[in-house]
Amino acid sequence: MEVIFSAAMGELASRSISFLVDRYLKQRSAEATEEERLHSLQRLLLRLHVVVEEADDRLITNQAMLHQLSILRQEYRGYYTLDMFSCRAHEDDRTKDYSFAPSKFNPAKRVCFYSGNSEGAAQAELLEQVICSLRNTIEDVSEFVMFLNSYPCLHLQPYNMYLLLDKCMFGRQMEMELVMNFLLQAETAPGTADHLAVLPIIGPRKVGKSTLVEHVCNDERVRNHFSQILFLNGDDLKDASVETLRDGDRIKHKNRVVGGGRTLIIIELLLDIEEPVWKRLYSAAKSRIMSGSKMIIVSRSDKIASFGTTEPLRLQFLTHEAYWYFFKVRSFGSTRAEDHPKLASMAMEMANLTSGCFMSANIVSGILKPNFNPHFWSMVLAVLRNLKKTNMSVYGDRFTLPWKMAEPTYLRRVNKNSSECVVLFLDYETCSAETGPEALRMMSAQDLLFGSVRLRGKFKVHAWTSHLEPHYNYIFHCEIQRPQRLVARNKRCRRAVAPTGHRVAEPAARLLVVYHPRCCSRLWLVADGGRRRLQVPRRLRIPCRGASVSFPQSSTI
Repeated sequence: MEVIFSAAMGELASRSISFLVDRYLKQRSAEATEEERLHSLQRLLLRLHVVVEEADDRLITNQAMLHQLSILRQEYRGYYTLDMFSCRAHEDDRTKDYSFAPSKFNPAKRVCFYSGNSEGAAQAELLEQVICSLRNTIEDVSEFVMFLNSYPCLHLQPYNMYLLLDKCMFGRQMEMELVMNFLLQAETAPGTADHLAVLPIIGPRKVGKSTLVEHVCNDERVRNHFSQILFLNGDDLKDASVETLRDGDRIKHKNRVVGGGRTLIIIELLLDIEEPVWKRLYSAAKSRIMSGSKMIIVSRSDKIASFGTTEPLRLQFLTHEAYWYFFKVRSFGSTRAEDHPKLASMAMEMANLTSGCFMSANIVSGILKPNFNPHFWSMVLAVLRNLKKTNMSVYGDRFTLPWKMAEPTYLRRVNKNSSECVVLFLDYETCSAETGPEALRMMSAQDLLFGSVRLRGKFKVHAWTSHLEPHYNYIFHCEIQRPQRLVARNKRCRRAVAPTGHRVAEPAARLLVVYHPRCCSRLWLVADGGRRRLQVPRRLRIPCRGASVSFPQSSTI
């Protein structure tokens, strides 16, 4: 019996040791394979970047080649994957000796912090998919490079160079060339019905339609091709006529020496335009301007597609990977993000919290870039987390895309001695650097968040100055709200809290009544994630604008 038991134990020990050794060797092999794959990914990205950079120096007019160039620019997915693995490696080293819980607010950290074979296998599969996709793209690029040499080189101004992201419009190179081809293509013979060509540009709010048009109009090729550039908006079209086209206040560029008398008309609409108004304006334009003139109409509505003489250009938001690349370069500038893995990890979460908004990225990166301090970046990250948490308690899931909100946004300042809340109205105004020098004397976004000056009432904040000509200043309207105490008959009624909708830290408080900041006759009732409007008797109305009060579950309203 002892012989059998001894043999069984020996076999068990031998198999256990073999299993552990095999597992160790497989783990070492997997780690080496992952490192090799990351190096392979870096090489593929470098090859693609060389091709894209060379293509950006060429005047490409072929639509199919422009589409293929757009596919090549999907290298941002590779950069995102590379940065994601770098952040994961940094966090693994930092948390090797202690346990942790996944972040509820940072999907990037949920990717970086993993345990177990299933998530590790998913990460490896993602890396392999990205590498295979880039390899397939490079295999199809040889013919593209061959045809590329037949196109002339561009003499680029600084704001058109791809490498200088501070001076170029990111992610819109293909759209830019499509508009340029439309404007510079051979003119239709005069006297024909369609001698005034119209290009509709359609896209959702904040996608960058106006910025694209501004960038096109600042191109020297366009300014040399047209004698004047005329801007019209919805208000100008109410009495659209020949006089509208002659108004000098609406002319943004004028040069009689070049352009052969051709005019470029830009029409920007918030929504729709009535068909009789459009026909009147189009008829007036055809009778007033020279042959070879062009018109661009910009709107959020798909209805303007029927007004075009060519296929409309539809703008979409950047992919998550492309937006991360934009946010990273704007925040780090010429500094390599790989040299600051801790900052890169925080920047990745900030990019996720700004949810693809160009303006938010420019404002946040403008605050981060001058100060490469991990503590300072962590404070900015805390502000963005708190902004999302506070506003989701008011608006619920509708706050996933803040820039699409028509309602105001609530923001906490980084000041331990102050409990005030800033109400940020998103109906911002813009002014050019030449016409609005007073914007430079306004409070900056950084002073708003981290300043110690006590703010009162309503005020304006200079949030950002565009790096594209004509360098518009973006100004937000803000208002301060402070907490108030209510005297209520119910003893269980707690302290009124600002900002609007901020939930009281009370276990029994499940009903939240929110006082509407712009209307004195209604409140919002928030309960268990739902929301509905209710009329409130005068005896319960709150005398302070923007306050809120939480009632215990047993209270009646």
